[in-house]
Amino acid sequence: MSNVAVIAVGGNSLILDEKHKTIPDQYAATVETSKHVAGMIEKGWDVVLTHGNGPQVGFILRRSELALHELHPVPLDYCGADTQGAIGYMFQRALHNEFQKRGIHKQAATIVTQVLVDKHDPAFQNPSKPIGSFMNAEQAARKRNEENWQMVEDAGRGWRRVVPSPLPKAIVERDAIHELIHAGFVVICSGGGGIPVAENENGELVGIEAVIDKDFAGSLLAQSIHADMFLISTAVEKVALNFNKPNQQWLDHMTLDEAKKYLAEGHFHKGSMGPKIQAAIWFLEGSDKSVEALITNPENLERALNGETGTRISK
Repeated sequence: MSNVAVIAVGGNSLILDEKHKTIPDQYAATVETSKHVAGMIEKGWDVVLTHGNGPQVGFILRRSELALHELHPVPLDYCGADTQGAIGYMFQRALHNEFQKRGIHKQAATIVTQVLVDKHDPAFQNPSKPIGSFMNAEQAARKRNEENWQMVEDAGRGWRRVVPSPLPKAIVERDAIHELIHAGFVVICSGGGGIPVAENENGELVGIEAVIDKDFAGSLLAQSIHADMFLISTAVEKVALNFNKPNQQWLDHMTLDEAKKYLAEGHFHKGSMGPKIQAAIWFLEGSDKSVEALITNPENLERALNGETGTRISK
């Protein structure tokens, strides 16, 4: 088997701006990313794709709210499953067409992926992940009373529901993913951080109303399948210290110790680069061989792999 790279593509990477949110717009974005994935495969990589789904889950929840007078609501774990199927389909089609153009004899396959969480995770006592539509104070109070939703005011823009964001403990379909990689497939899996599930007293899996950070899940996935590279595709070409400040400093490389130091010093914010750096740290710490993490934007995936840009993190 070739070297294995897990690529974590952000859900926002599929939506370029406010004017390009439609399904055809999102598919066009997957086509662009698929060109770079195909380029990696031509260079000898086996690729596993995982992706975010925040905006797409938001769209499903909004449709569900608007249709409540006629249809049942869609639970959050089913929203995750829906987006895994839809985004997986986009990547499968885009990759198939790109492979055909390049004469690459490969197929892509999507696995609807469950990710085990601990039902006693402290996150369940402190829901923090905003989802769904903005509401006024009256609507928020009604949801809190009628459906026991946790609600927070979001930066003066209105009230939103918040759900727990527990840490991922295990990729339930790990063995299936591993077998498909060995068989030569490009695997699309663990979308949106995976569908959160927990075990009940009988050892059965139960869907959980929660959101797992997709980079944390991607890190666990990369460790679980013994990947050689964990590549996080995001909105910036490189990681920076003092981001957006006069003394901003772009980073070409960080050691594991430097990444931990900078994270502790508060250089990487919780809502943006922080989880990505933490995910890279966990991947490096959890791997028993020489591995690297790489952070860049989608259009620079191949250049970053060639060492021309991006931020590399190594032990």
